[in-house]
Amino acid sequence: MSEQARARAAALRAEIARHDYRYYVLDDPQIPDAEYDRLMAELKAIEQAHPDLITPDSPTQRVGGAASAAFGEVVHAVPMLSLENGFSDDDVAAFDRRVRERLGLAEPLWYWAEPKLDGLAVTAIFRNGTLAQAATRGDGVRGEDVTANLRAVRAFPLTLRGRAPPLLEVRGEVFMPIAGFERSNREALARGERPFVNPRNAAAGSLRQLDPAVTAARPLRVYCYGLGQFEGWTPPPLQSEVLQALKEWGLPVCPQAERVQGVPGCIAYYRAMAERRARLPYQIDGVVYKVERLEEQARLGFVARAPRWALARKFPAEEALTRVEAIEWQVGRTGALTPVARLAPKFVGGVTVSSVTLHNFDEVRRKDVRVGDTVVIRRAGDVIPELVRVLPERRPPGAAPVLLPERCPVCGSAVLKPDGEAVARCTGGFSCAAQRQEAIRHFASRLAMDIEGLGDKRVEQLVDSGLVRSPADLYTLSCEQLQGLERMGARSAAKLLRAIERSKHTTLPRLLYALGIREVGETTALALARHFGDLAPLIEAARSQPQRIEQVADVGPVVAAHLHAFFSAAAHRELIEKLRACGVTWEPVAAIRAHLPLQGQTFVLTGTLPGMSRQQAEAALSALGAKVVGSVSRKTHYVVAGTEPGAKLARARALGIPVLEPAELQRLLDAHRR
Repeated sequence: MSEQARARAAALRAEIARHDYRYYVLDDPQIPDAEYDRLMAELKAIEQAHPDLITPDSPTQRVGGAASAAFGEVVHAVPMLSLENGFSDDDVAAFDRRVRERLGLAEPLWYWAEPKLDGLAVTAIFRNGTLAQAATRGDGVRGEDVTANLRAVRAFPLTLRGRAPPLLEVRGEVFMPIAGFERSNREALARGERPFVNPRNAAAGSLRQLDPAVTAARPLRVYCYGLGQFEGWTPPPLQSEVLQALKEWGLPVCPQAERVQGVPGCIAYYRAMAERRARLPYQIDGVVYKVERLEEQARLGFVARAPRWALARKFPAEEALTRVEAIEWQVGRTGALTPVARLAPKFVGGVTVSSVTLHNFDEVRRKDVRVGDTVVIRRAGDVIPELVRVLPERRPPGAAPVLLPERCPVCGSAVLKPDGEAVARCTGGFSCAAQRQEAIRHFASRLAMDIEGLGDKRVEQLVDSGLVRSPADLYTLSCEQLQGLERMGARSAAKLLRAIERSKHTTLPRLLYALGIREVGETTALALARHFGDLAPLIEAARSQPQRIEQVADVGPVVAAHLHAFFSAAAHRELIEKLRACGVTWEPVAAIRAHLPLQGQTFVLTGTLPGMSRQQAEAALSALGAKVVGSVSRKTHYVVAGTEPGAKLARARALGIPVLEPAELQRLLDAHRR
């Protein structure tokens, strides 16, 4: 191999990387496409003649290896959170007011405003400047490994420019420009293939191809908008400066993002982007506002699965006309009857809509929806189909008002609608197949009894076959009974029975949530368990002194009434006794009156904790009175750092907050359990 070939290959790689940066990041190409192709062809020829010169980060190596049979799972070290949505100027003003109140500020805030790209969210990890792993958002905690496919996207760098941190995780959006989408569809039609429905589906489908070569052939782009974990770097104080740093490292960012001040600036940006929307080279479905100062973002923290410091302002949804062909009544887990309008299929907002929920009978009467009506539908937030209004002038003769059923359409039991309530309910309880099926599905769900393998189809089989009429019947199933079900062999039956057996040992909050009591979600179940300590005192209070229920934090008279009704029913008390008889046990929770040892202390978890899942650690700390939050602030008492911790660890050390190793956390939990 000649040194001349080695030097020329290195020079070509550097030149191609420089042109990629100017084209995809700066949007300022210096050479024609034909010249770029000539450089790439020359590099390929050199590498074919001298295979030892091929490097992993060479632009010729974006696609390599055989097609994958499946995508592996990636657990995000820093969760990929969703955003709170807003739809009006008032929503933006309310968001700004909440932010300034939490920060204790009266003056207008600066925000970073950017288009809300309509694509697929991804995260990419660079180690020592080289792309090491990429994953989709998934459910925010776990995504799919798409490293090979993101490597195939020419618009995304394989290596970073300059002195990048040793560990850098960036978040962004993969999308297909409109021009590329239209060209891809023309080519697909010419080949006799089915075209893509919209650019978003095109981007998502292209990135999730099993063969990276297919991904490489699709005109995908990526814009980066934020950070995940990082090491060896102190971010600048502003969101805009973070993005400038990403851009300098060669990562593409959206050129239409701007720094705006206060509510007027946010609204002006939204209106400007709405006006430019049709002329943009890519699809957007709104704009995103982020508090500009990172320190203020950290102080604001998170709520549930969304940051308090960001808001997605959605554009008005697309609307279309269609016809109501039927109105059906669906029965839910709590017996609620929900009217559903079946529509003449209509393509709106990128999908074909054939049904919409009408929510409740009061809504049907308010909108005066009738079979045969012509109606306006839209996709609220570009996601949920919604019936906006009826066009009475187009109503056919004889269209009759919709009446509330007197009997349940599933079991025939009486339907009751209490005065002052919008929802009508079937009174059949577990005798109603619809309620039974939904109740058992809820009972087995991950956050309830967590019976792995008992999904919707399997529950439907068990209920339809008559094997399960209440949750307690799950614990009396035999292998022979299960093998009688379609597509259930001996191994599958044994596996499901093992999962059912494991679920017998649970916690009081999980059991309360699993029972499906109206208005008792995960948080309320935990609060009730903490306050009463065990099930017996809760049942006694609910039946004889429901006012005691209202002493529980964040529990009011409505929840107290639902608990009174639930535990006053003999059938529900019998269910609990049957569960006990079947061997279901639960760990009591130390009552709040005994003063939980970690009451008032705030913990943050980061990294992977050996020996326990994140959910188990949160449950153990919560049972002792601690509050587990998603971000580090000066109010944090402890940060628990597992393996591969993220930016939270650096933040904790900067603020002087005590850091616990997993073994120290375990000792703390063990000490307070005694």
